[in-house]
Amino acid sequence: MNSNSLLQKIRQTISSFRLRLWQLIQQRLPLVALKLPIYWNLTRMNRPIGFYLVLWSTLWCLWIAASGSPDIKLVLIFCIGTILMRAAGCCLNDYADRGFDGHVARTKNRPIVKAKVQPKEALVLCASLCFIAFLLVLMTNTLTILMAFAALGLTLIYPFMKRYTHLPQVVLGAAFSWGGLMAFTAQTGTLPAQAWLLYIATLLWTIAFDTQYAMVDREDDLKIGVKSTAILFAEGDIYVIAFLQVFFLVTLSFCANYYELGNFFQFGLLLAASFFIYQHTLTWDRQPELCFKAFLNNNWVGVVILVFTILDYIFS
Repeated sequence: MNSNSLLQKIRQTISSFRLRLWQLIQQRLPLVALKLPIYWNLTRMNRPIGFYLVLWSTLWCLWIAASGSPDIKLVLIFCIGTILMRAAGCCLNDYADRGFDGHVARTKNRPIVKAKVQPKEALVLCASLCFIAFLLVLMTNTLTILMAFAALGLTLIYPFMKRYTHLPQVVLGAAFSWGGLMAFTAQTGTLPAQAWLLYIATLLWTIAFDTQYAMVDREDDLKIGVKSTAILFAEGDIYVIAFLQVFFLVTLSFCANYYELGNFFQFGLLLAASFFIYQHTLTWDRQPELCFKAFLNNNWVGVVILVFTILDYIFS
């Protein structure tokens, strides 16, 4: 059997298993079968880009904290924890924005807007996901557990920031980047000052890509009074994004010097820079669909930095 036939057989087996599992759930747990697709959309599991963008930076911090040999248990904890907390954040975000989402083209079909989910359901689901994530954190150490409370606080306040400040992307960046600090405390039991350089780098990157994301909704946000960096930066948006991206790469270069990361890591930064250049070709005319495409392209930025961080440790 050649590799293509084997791959096709594996896919058929997985598809068959998923179908049988879904049929079993429909037969034995009809209420769950009714709600599961709705909750799947509410938590944005159907759109995992947000999970990816948090995960890649958290994992490259974990690899650096462990000098290339992270505890496998911690890799699993952070992967699962990232899924859970991102899903919880989506539930809370939809609850907070339930009065706005119906007026924005991109979000007008979300479950709460369409009354497929009650606002209280979203809050209960959010709390449940946070509790499960906290159980995972209990498997680490005291410092990481304390850090988790700060992470929870950032997660809870972010959805409401767009009402009060044009810098909600900064708060999101603070929340997204916190996992990298927790990776250090979980792996080493300490929080070295240099870890904050990685935090700053991830913060800069997050503000940049979430500004691209906000550019998609800018016209609708202006009509309904929602604030964002895309509105704050106005015609200077693409230039500020470029500035943030450059300093993201510069900050990671400083990190490379301290943590003795070599040519593979530096090559990963060059690849990331090429993706940033491509993103600017997309956002130059500020067309919403192309701005969204530029935002999605950041997934590859995260992937190449993580992959070449791992390769640097393997071949150094």
